[in-house]
Amino acid sequence: MSAAPADDIEAIRQLKARYFRTLDQKDWSGYRQVFADDVEIDVTDDAADGRYTGTEIYLPMIESLLGAATTVHRGGQAEIAVDGDAASGIWAMDDRIWFPGGATLIGSGWYDETYRRTSGGWLIATMRLRRHRVELDGVVIFPPN
Repeated sequence: MSAAPADDIEAIRQLKARYFRTLDQKDWSGYRQVFADDVEIDVTDDAADGRYTGTEIYLPMIESLLGAATTVHRGGQAEIAVDGDAASGIWAMDDRIWFPGGATLIGSGWYDETYRRTSGGWLIATMRLRRHRVELDGVVIFPPN
């Protein structure tokens, strides 16, 4: 028997909280556990070639990009809909990234996601980061002029 929708929504909220926490703590093993193996990720608002399929492709890239940086990611105002063993969510987000060497990125936008229920719980199946604004060292770089 499946969980009640409110229980599923709370489980997905906890999943996304783990996503943010493990990313900021650079807990790459824990971060890996929030994704389905065949996850599809779209961060083309950050990089033109920002589409990744599978954790074996995405995780080495994100660890290389953010592993030495100090990061703070926040998400909330979740809109979550559950349909059996599938769900979708939209999350408002803000991030701050301090890169080695001094560059600072400040961004905002939202995540559009889908989730899949597995025997071990909910996992992120697709994730699209849609940016509203990004500043690099105080200069707006997104949206492009």
